[in-house]
Amino acid sequence: MNREFDLHNYDDIIDLPHHTSPNRRPMSNVERGAQFSPFAALTGYEAAVTETARLTDVKTDLTEERKAVIDMKLQMIVDHIDEMPQVALTYFLPDPKKEGGMYVRVCGPVREIDGYARRIVFADKTVVPIEQIQDVESNLFLQEE
Repeated sequence: MNREFDLHNYDDIIDLPHHTSPNRRPMSNVERGAQFSPFAALTGYEAAVTETARLTDVKTDLTEERKAVIDMKLQMIVDHIDEMPQVALTYFLPDPKKEGGMYVRVCGPVREIDGYARRIVFADKTVVPIEQIQDVESNLFLQEE
């Protein structure tokens, strides 16, 4: 079927004035443009991609020898706990959302070592689980040598 386009089909309406609604105000150019702005069809997708791309460290397992050295250092801290010794701990903080975590270094005076709960409490109330400790440093160890 070959139809020819007849230019005169719209002669009855072509010269009519543009319709304006008596009930609605005209849209501004910004409002008109906002109709065509992109939208997130998959809500949460961008956050999921960002979370997947976030890198975490893998916790290294300590040797028995290294664990013994850390235990010895913690015992020295317990022996001097009344002095609230200055200590620097490096420990592994597991990531709550994905496998792995990150290594954190915390420094300050130690207020308490709770052997039952297996944690170290600093004066600023920072709590470090003993099983996550990777390294312990203090001037206290230099004095004992």
